Amino acid sequence: MLAPGSGPEQRTRPALQWRQVSWVTCWIALCAVEALPACPFSCRCDSRSLEVDCSGLGLTSVPPDVPAATRTLLLLNNKLSALPSWAFANLSSLQRLDLSNNFLDQLPRSIFGDLTNLTELQLRNNSIRTLDRDLLRHSPLLRHLDLSINGLAQLPPGLFDGLPALRSLSLRSNRLQNLDRLTFEPLVSLQLLQVGDNPWECDCNLREFKHWMEWFSYRGGRLDQLACTLPKELRGKDMRMVPMEMFNYCSQLEDENSSAGLDVPGPPCAKASPEPAKPKLGAELEPEPSTACPQKQRYRPVSVRRAIGTVIIAGVVCGVVCIMMVVAAAYGCIYASLMARYHRELKKRQPLMGDPEGEHEDQKQISSVA
Repeated sequence: MLAPGSGPEQRTRPALQWRQVSWVTCWIALCAVEALPACPFSCRCDSRSLEVDCSGLGLTSVPPDVPAATRTLLLLNNKLSALPSWAFANLSSLQRLDLSNNFLDQLPRSIFGDLTNLTELQLRNNSIRTLDRDLLRHSPLLRHLDLSINGLAQLPPGLFDGLPALRSLSLRSNRLQNLDRLTFEPLVSLQLLQVGDNPWECDCNLREFKHWMEWFSYRGGRLDQLACTLPKELRGKDMRMVPMEMFNYCSQLEDENSSAGLDVPGPPCAKASPEPAKPKLGAELEPEPSTACPQKQRYRPVSVRRAIGTVIIAGVVCGVVCIMMVVAAAYGCIYASLMARYHRELKKRQPLMGDPEGEHEDQKQISSVA
């Protein structure tokens, strides 16, 4: 006879409870695994710093499974040539993005639209030729921007309008020939600007940017050498060291262009006018309008050698004048000391009573000394 509580039902209750606990445990584990950020294939992830390193893997596209909480994404040394506008969507926590050493030639307008917390952007050593003016509008916290070693020939106006926190900007080794001052005026926090190794044309188009560079250096900003390529007279010279007198012809050109716009348009001029037709007999001769092209004076900047020669000559003349003044002062001092010494000796030799003969000899000596 079975004892109470020792039936088969009592034996199966612990097993059922154990199964329920195991199922709950497995479900919780699966939820925890799904909640954890997954690392993209072949990439290296750091859960502490929230960094995803996918550099040097030969990638041709951005991994689609980058965790949304990523703060640093390294994609340098790959084979990225084109990126879709949604490549970095939903990565609003991203602070540092490195796309250096790839084959990017163009960036979509809204590719960085979701990167509102981005502070550093590296685009070094790509093939970027043009940039959209709204490319960085949604990244107001950007502090460091590297666009060096690309094919940029110009910067669109308004590119840096939404970057008040930018501190360092590198534009080295591009194809820039001139820059607009208005493009850089919104960068009120800029501390470092690198513009070397570009084919700069130091002409009227760069005059306003020269003013901005002087102001930038005056407030403590650091700027590398901006060496001129053209014209030949300024080749190899730093733009900041070129005197403003070299750009006097720019104002003359502006005055000429403004006055030319007010002139009444006349007949087109020709370099070689055809021979006039012979008039018929009995017909009156009518004066024909002159179509000869007026010779416009070509303004050229003052020669650098002439300016340096003028400075040297002025310095030599000032030095000679200073030397002459020093010699004259020394001569006056020596003459005054000799005369004072002579008067002291003369007083010692004078007798207590007047001696006419002695006075006569003293006058002779004074005249001889004079």
